[in-house]
Amino acid sequence: MMKTAKQQTVSLFNASPRFVARLVAGALTLTIGVTSTLPAFAQSRSVPIIRDAEIEALIADYTNPILNAAKLKKRNVQTILVNSSSFNAFVDGRRIFINSGALAQSETPNELIGVIAHEAGHLAGGHQERLREQLSRARTIAVIGALIGAGAGVAGAASGNSSAVGAAGGILMGSGEAARRSLLSYQRTEEITADRLAINYLNATGQSAKGMLTTFSRFANALSLNGTQIDQYRVSHPLPRERIANLENLAKASPHYNKTDSAALQLRHDMARAKIAAYSGTGSVQRIFRNNPRGLAARYGDAISTYLNGSARNALPKIDALIKEQPKNPYFYEIRGEILMKANDPVGAAKALQQATALDPRKSSIMRMSYGRALMLTGSKANMPAAIRELKAGIARDPEFPSGYAYLAQAYGQSGEIALADLAMADMHYYSGDRQQAKIFATRAQQKLKKGSPDWLRAQDIINTKK
Repeated sequence: MMKTAKQQTVSLFNASPRFVARLVAGALTLTIGVTSTLPAFAQSRSVPIIRDAEIEALIADYTNPILNAAKLKKRNVQTILVNSSSFNAFVDGRRIFINSGALAQSETPNELIGVIAHEAGHLAGGHQERLREQLSRARTIAVIGALIGAGAGVAGAASGNSSAVGAAGGILMGSGEAARRSLLSYQRTEEITADRLAINYLNATGQSAKGMLTTFSRFANALSLNGTQIDQYRVSHPLPRERIANLENLAKASPHYNKTDSAALQLRHDMARAKIAAYSGTGSVQRIFRNNPRGLAARYGDAISTYLNGSARNALPKIDALIKEQPKNPYFYEIRGEILMKANDPVGAAKALQQATALDPRKSSIMRMSYGRALMLTGSKANMPAAIRELKAGIARDPEFPSGYAYLAQAYGQSGEIALADLAMADMHYYSGDRQQAKIFATRAQQKLKKGSPDWLRAQDIINTKK
């Protein structure tokens, strides 16, 4: 089941020459997109994050070979899916963020793998660290310009020379623009480097770079149809046609250029696209799979859409038909469990989710938490130990997922373990970013816990957390 969580973000760039003074306030990101707006993690806005066992498993299979080729595996790079319909991806720290729109719009696995390879190029090339140095340099240019401009303005005002005052404004504006253009030029160079590194990683993993060219062609066509005129010196990325020209010969020289994705991988890709389309709204599934409306992926999306639109009774036979075709697909049982949950049948849901977890080769934390939640919602005291066990097992694999703690708090509450319920609520608020509420619940929990016990110490850690 697709779930969303929150991450912090703020826009890094704007068009004002005064932008440089704010550039160093937040973290830095590098993207594959064609706009000059870069997401960055800081301050108070939020990015919705999608959590889904099926999609995360697919993205991991796309990402791991690339990370190995880029020698990034030991850095514990995370790949995170952002709930956004735009085609984009970006990096921040040791994380690769991929918009759900990038997956939904990529018609083949190879197209999305090319995007991931590009972002890996940014991480492997240390582009974020070097960008910080460029930001510092740009800030210096702007500050010096501002000081000169301010000095000229003061002198002009003191002498009564209005033209000198006007010239001071020009110096201020000019210094900001010079810093801006210098920084954007540097970023365009890094984008070209990341593109070329991506081709190296694709070659090393025996994959085609054709998907990268397809992606850039899509960008170019979109700009052409939109009639947008872009000043190539005022954007952070080379224009799509320029990127294609830079890469085409390299891509076609690879012995893997005409290699296509396996039918099994293409089906998994389509199933993920169907799920995203279903959660995005009615009509999307039909548009994406209009050439194969009775294929497995299209029917999967239709079953999910039917369930989401409020008809569990009609959705159930649709998902059961898919289970009959693929009786060992854990994600079909997972959706069946969610349908039964919506139909107010937690006992049936728990059985379906138990089958899903048993069939899941990756032992997804999200799936185990869903199973634990279903057991808890049965209301049976006999099921509470198993519910708590499954929820804790899921949390152990994914300790920063707030919803897991919320479910665990409910299970502890139904079991009469109030101190542990309060501690779980403290963790839920802690990982949701509400440290004040986390401390309140941790204090309540600590008053009932044995002093010095692991749970008491966890509560103390939360209480001692500094803002």
